[in-house]
Amino acid sequence: MAFINYVTQIQFDFGALKLLRQECERVGMHKPLIVTDPGVKAAGIVQKAVDALAGLPHAVFDQTPSNPTEAAVRAAAALYQAQGCDGLIAVGGGSAIDCAKGVAIAATHEGPLAHYATIEGGSPRISERVAPIVAVPTTSGTGSEVARGAILIVDDHRKLGFHSWHLVPKAAICDPELTYGLPPLLTAATGMDAIAHCMETFMAAAFNPPADGIALDGLARGWTHIERATRNGQDAEARRQLMSASMQGAMAFQKGLGCVHSLSHSLGGINPRLHHGTLNAMFLPAVVQFNAGADSVQREQRLEKMAHAMGLASASDIPTAIRDMNARLGLPSGLAAMGVETDWYAPVIAGALKDHCHATNPRLASAEDYEAMLESSM
Repeated sequence: MAFINYVTQIQFDFGALKLLRQECERVGMHKPLIVTDPGVKAAGIVQKAVDALAGLPHAVFDQTPSNPTEAAVRAAAALYQAQGCDGLIAVGGGSAIDCAKGVAIAATHEGPLAHYATIEGGSPRISERVAPIVAVPTTSGTGSEVARGAILIVDDHRKLGFHSWHLVPKAAICDPELTYGLPPLLTAATGMDAIAHCMETFMAAAFNPPADGIALDGLARGWTHIERATRNGQDAEARRQLMSASMQGAMAFQKGLGCVHSLSHSLGGINPRLHHGTLNAMFLPAVVQFNAGADSVQREQRLEKMAHAMGLASASDIPTAIRDMNARLGLPSGLAAMGVETDWYAPVIAGALKDHCHATNPRLASAEDYEAMLESSM
């Protein structure tokens, strides 16, 4: 049975941050905790958010790591409770927003975080008691501001997904101006993350025509504008289109992702210093090639439709086009250039087979298939 749900209220415009207090009050927040990271704070964006709150009492947790951990969630949840907060404002990229989602659980539910992980059967345990979230993305990548999921590294070092409709932010403030200062490589890596979301969602076999339409349009926007945004961070139109592609990818991926993400989640858990979006960019060519053999992909000509959205002559051009795009954006040439070693394959494959994205790939991958994808991505 297809389940289709679009629930986030989105404010999307240049200067939309000025609506932050209004959105907090609309969802009933009287003392929010701002969850962010040191880089966003250093860039002055946290201060812009504080200014937009116009005197609304608040607290700040600014120690979100690049791959959010259960330890960071615990520390922020303790601050949330100690300060008597009643909601969360996530300001940052996917890491800060996912950390805030972890805090929304931990501050209102008992037990270790892993108890609520999707692969542990934890989704039904996440209740309406979660703290409300207003999300303010400062990158164009994960789209976590409109998504029901979060990816967190729990205490036993697994990188797990947490999914519940209760975790969807009550409001998303998408202000492209907040991405102007994003460095070129981070623009490229997060932009490829958004493109991966659109592509994997569109290839997934589940029946969700709205998701397909949103994903394909998002792919066209992201693919067309990622180079412009990377080369000129002040290109307003490119920043706007890339932020839309990010938002659209996450709106659509309720349909399901696939092997790109199961591999990236697993490898990112083994080495948290590896950037998620960059990993997705490395895995996309091999996974697209693998998915070309899926019945649903062939029957519905999904690769041909993606090629058209990307301005390519043929579906067979997609893997090479992605590799060429990665090179033009200045991303690594492969996993080996990121420091990945072949003796990591076994634990990466074991984690990928258990990941929540594994089962929604349009073609079920075996351990041998995953090894071939890793080898091709090196």
